[in-house]
Amino acid sequence: MSKFLKGTMILMAAGLVTRLLGFINRIVIARLIGEEGVGLYMMAYPTLVLVVTITQLGLPVAISKAVAEADIKGDQRKVKKILVVSLTVTGTLSLLFTPALILLGPLLSKTLFTDPRIYYPLTAIAPIIPIIAISSVIRGYFQGKQNMKPSAVSQVLEQAVRITLIAVLTKAFLPMGIEYAAAAAMVASVIGELASLLYLFAMFKVKKRFPVRRNFLLALKGGKATFKELMNVALPTTGSRMIGSLSWFFEPIIVSQSLLLAGVAAGIATKQYGLLTGYALPLLTLPSFITFSLATSLVPAISEANAVRNHGLVEHRLQQALRFALLSGGLSVIILFTFAEPLMKLIYGSENGAYFIKLMAPFFIFHYYQGPLQAILQALDLARAAMINSLIGNAFKLGVIFILASQPHIGITGAALGIAAGTLLITALHYATVLKKIQFTVYIKDYIKFFAAAILAGWSGKIIYDSLFFDSNFIKMALGIIFTTMIYLALLFGLKLVNKGDMTKIPVIGNLIK
Repeated sequence: MSKFLKGTMILMAAGLVTRLLGFINRIVIARLIGEEGVGLYMMAYPTLVLVVTITQLGLPVAISKAVAEADIKGDQRKVKKILVVSLTVTGTLSLLFTPALILLGPLLSKTLFTDPRIYYPLTAIAPIIPIIAISSVIRGYFQGKQNMKPSAVSQVLEQAVRITLIAVLTKAFLPMGIEYAAAAAMVASVIGELASLLYLFAMFKVKKRFPVRRNFLLALKGGKATFKELMNVALPTTGSRMIGSLSWFFEPIIVSQSLLLAGVAAGIATKQYGLLTGYALPLLTLPSFITFSLATSLVPAISEANAVRNHGLVEHRLQQALRFALLSGGLSVIILFTFAEPLMKLIYGSENGAYFIKLMAPFFIFHYYQGPLQAILQALDLARAAMINSLIGNAFKLGVIFILASQPHIGITGAALGIAAGTLLITALHYATVLKKIQFTVYIKDYIKFFAAAILAGWSGKIIYDSLFFDSNFIKMALGIIFTTMIYLALLFGLKLVNKGDMTKIPVIGNLIK
C-alpha cells in the first residue's frame, strides 16, 4: 500500500474516533447547557478560529509541502531551518494575539455580537492560541514526512482529555449561569489541546534526526530564504483560510444583526444560532474527517509527485481522492437526510434542528469535495487561486445570509441557505480551477450512476424505516441505517462504482478479503 493511502487510512481511523468523541462532547454540552448555552459557545468559537488562523499564518500546509520536498532530497539541514523559522514566526504571533483577544473581549461581546455573555467563553479559550501554534508546526513536520500516526494519536488524545473534563467542569459552573458553563467547556478544550501538544512534543523528540535547540539562532539567521519559500505557500494559504475564518467570524455577527432587523430578540437569536451551528452543522460536517484525512495526505503526496514531474501519478491520486470523497460523502448525505429526526432525538433529546439538516444535507456533498480540491490546489502551487475562490464564495454566503435572514418570514432559515449556497459556489470554483490546471477526465456517467444510487438508497431506506415496528427509537434507527447502507453499497457494486480491487486497498477489509 502506498504512503498516501496508508497515511489517509490512519488519519481516517483517528478522525472517526475523534469525531465520535467530539460528538459525545457536543451531546454533554447540549444536554447540560441547552440551545442557548450552545449558541454562546458557537458564537465565541469563530473568533478563536480567526485568531488561530492569523497566528498559524498558513504554515502547517507550507511546512508539510517544504518538508516533503526537502526529505526526498535527504536535506536534513533544510528541514531544521523550516522548523526553526516556523516556530519563531508562530511563537511570536501567538504572544501578540493571545493578550489582544483577552483585552478586546468586552468590546467584541457587547458591540458586535449583541450578547455580552459571550465575553466569558471568549476569554476562557484565549490560552489555547500559543498551544495550537506550536502543535501545528510539529504536525506539519510529521505530515511532510508522511508519518500520520503522531498527528492521529494526538487528535484522539486531545478529545479523550476534553471529554473527561467537560462534563465535570460544565456541571460545576452551571449554577453560576450558562455563560460560565460555556466558558468551562472552553477551558476543557484548552487542557485537551495541551495534552495533545505534550504528546506531539514527546514523539518529535524521539523521531527527529537532528537537534533543534542547538545553533537555533544560527539556523534562524540563515533562514531568510527558507522563510521566503514558506511564505510563498503560506501567505496564499493563509489568505484562503483567513477568508474562511473571517467569514465564520462575521457569520454570527451578521446572523444576530439580521435577526435583530427581522424583529428577533438577542436571546432568541442566540438560541436559533445554537440550533443551526451547534446541533445541525456538527452532524452535517461529521463525515469531513474523511475529507480532512484525504486533504492532509494529499498535500505532501501530490507535492512529491509534482516535484518529479510525474503527472500521471498526480492525476491518479486526484481521481482516488475525489472518488472516495464522493462515495463516502454520498452515504452520509443519504443517512442524514433520511434519518434527521430520529438522529436529533437520540443525540440531543429533541428533534429541534432536524429541519436544518434536511434543508442543507443535499448541498453538503459539495462540502465533502471541498477539502481535497483545496489541498490539490495548494500542492500544485495554486493557493492564490484557492484564496480567490474562497473570497468569492464566502462574500456570496454572507450576502445571502444578510438578505434572507433579515426578512421576518425567513429568519434563521436564510442563514442555513446562505451557508449551503456559499459551500456550493466555492466547491464549483475549486473544481473548475483544478480541471483547468490538470485537465483530468471527468466521468459524467459515474456521477449520474452515483446520484441514481443515492436517491434509490435513500428512498428504500425510508420505506424500510417506516415499516419497522420497535418501541426503541435507537433499535429502529440503527436497523434503518444498516439496511440503507447495505442497499447503497449493493448499488455501488451493481453499478460498478466500486469493485473488489478498491476494497482491498482499505487495510482491514483488504486483509479479510485476502
